[in-house]
Amino acid sequence: MEKKSEGKDYRDPVKTDRSAARQHHHRGKSSEDHLDKNRILETLKLKPGQTVLDAGCGNGYMSFEFARQIGSAGRVFALDPDDRAIAGLRKRTGDIPVTPLVGDITTNTGLPAAAFDLIYLANVVHGFSAQQLQGFQVEVRRLLAPAGRLAIVELVKRPTPVGPPVELRFSPEDLVRILGLPWRATVEAGPWCYLLILGGVEAGLA
Repeated sequence: MEKKSEGKDYRDPVKTDRSAARQHHHRGKSSEDHLDKNRILETLKLKPGQTVLDAGCGNGYMSFEFARQIGSAGRVFALDPDDRAIAGLRKRTGDIPVTPLVGDITTNTGLPAAAFDLIYLANVVHGFSAQQLQGFQVEVRRLLAPAGRLAIVELVKRPTPVGPPVELRFSPEDLVRILGLPWRATVEAGPWCYLLILGGVEAGLA
């Protein structure tokens, strides 16, 4: 489990004024260089034929990695509110089982309910406002299959060379408390990031 932050005692990230989160834009940026993709994939252990939602997919670097693991019998939905990112992604998919879509995981995406074995977000959640966090909880619970998992990559809750202000960040403990889904695992996902996995077998997601 990720060690608790040492030093400065940062406030509850939900009680903190999260209006600044809306000004923390990711458009055109990627966290790919800061993540250990192999560690993430080894931890998630995707299986052929599974259905994955890569929410806030950006340039789709993880969508393609997921597609390699699930094979032609599976499907990856690559979702992002940035229409330019999705347009670029559509040009690259070809026969790869990746479906790029413009959409926002903090609202009703229109995707089928209880259909996803994995919902994955990388360095996205810290940019949500308090209202968006509420919408995110509702949509994740609607989309996850009964045995589905939610995987969140976030920056550690301490000063790092990259990333948003520490007061906007969430620790793994924060996210477990906020989202109310069963904890499965927390592992390092890069020099400044962790991977949190929630949900799982019959986790009461309906």
